[in-house]
Amino acid sequence: MPLPVLCAYRCRVDDLRLLPGPGLPDGLVIPDAELVERFSHASGPGGQAVNTADSRVQLSFDLATTRAFTDLQRSRALHRLASRLDGTVVTIEAAEFRSQHRNRIAARERLAELLRAALAPPPPPRRPTRPSRGSVDRRLNSKTKRGQLKRQRRAPTAE
Repeated sequence: MPLPVLCAYRCRVDDLRLLPGPGLPDGLVIPDAELVERFSHASGPGGQAVNTADSRVQLSFDLATTRAFTDLQRSRALHRLASRLDGTVVTIEAAEFRSQHRNRIAARERLAELLRAALAPPPPPRRPTRPSRGSVDRRLNSKTKRGQLKRQRRAPTAE
């Protein structure tokens, strides 16, 4: 299920808000001051006036220094996002739109989705179960039939 849009097209981009959900009972607000945005020329085909606007957005967020997370949330996010981090900073890029404003919104939505998944509690542990007697019998019978079929395909012996 996609996340609800955090901001309409013509709204002011400010604090990043995560709606309440698993691991975030009250939601979460990340102040705009903790987000670092860099803009650059987006790659791709173009025509007249190509690369005249810095529309690609790189949104960076330092997980270790944020005051929006609790200690548990911080350690959970650092552990789960370890492969995406540069030090303790996670960076999201957005360049699919021609508008810088729409790319900013897309980057913030992706960061919110990433943080929501990272902050969710772990799933409950699996309860070990045993296969039923019927399923074991069916598996063994199918193996026996398969073995018989393969034996029938062999070349006859000289006996």
